[in-house]
Amino acid sequence: MKQYLDLCQRIVDEGEWVHNERTGKRCLTVINADLEYDVENNRFPMITTRKSFWRAAIAELIGYIRGYSSAAQFRAIGCNTWNANANENSDWLNNPHRKGEDDMGRVYGVQGRSWMRPDGSTLDQLKNIVDDLKRGLDNRGEIMTFYNPGEFHMGCLRPCMHTHHFSLLGGKLYLNSIQRSADVPLGINFNQCQVFVLLALVARITGHTAGKAYHKLVNAHIYEDQLELMRDVQLKREPFPSPQLHINPDIKTLEDIETWVTTDDFEVSNYQHHEPIKYPFSV
Repeated sequence: MKQYLDLCQRIVDEGEWVHNERTGKRCLTVINADLEYDVENNRFPMITTRKSFWRAAIAELIGYIRGYSSAAQFRAIGCNTWNANANENSDWLNNPHRKGEDDMGRVYGVQGRSWMRPDGSTLDQLKNIVDDLKRGLDNRGEIMTFYNPGEFHMGCLRPCMHTHHFSLLGGKLYLNSIQRSADVPLGINFNQCQVFVLLALVARITGHTAGKAYHKLVNAHIYEDQLELMRDVQLKREPFPSPQLHINPDIKTLEDIETWVTTDDFEVSNYQHHEPIKYPFSV
């Protein structure tokens, strides 16, 4: 929690104003921030200086793991974060690759589970990683990336958190996740939870002990219409201790996550938090 608040304060104190062309808004911005999460000791990185809705974050991660390409699929498992990008982004609405209402195109999990090869066949990046790790293999390239510049025009949004790199060392599984763009007041806690849960799940289904997850933010920013709430409300609050995440022990394989797992298979305990803060969302 402290590292998150330190980042927020750094942006407020040291950030520079940047005009964002996609949203038409100004952002107070810093370059490069490194966060880390203690998955081994189950210190779940939930923001406590406002209420954070962790179930939607985990639902979104489940959708990525399953390779979902429709906002309707995400809604069905309890995540509404793709409704606007799929249906209110004017550039995407006019894109000939859009297949209709709720279509997201070839973004995020689609790339992770069915990366298109030049010959038209597909590559399942995540399954290859899981298969390697189950055999105890780390070739220094156990990487899943959603960042496919050749297909940006075929999706509603470029991936923000775009690469996950798994590593085995000393009998533990580690994760390095890279995020090109981070809406720090609103979106980043989703991403923090997802990095933590992704390592916990992959460690579980490959038979390893989870170590730490490392989360690099390249462009970390606070939108101009979020600044007052962050500076004058959230940063004035005292944080509470980190809660703990509990995962259904029956989750044992990638197929389990693909087929029957829901957010009911996760529970957070000892989550103390302040009142919610309704930050504006930028499409």
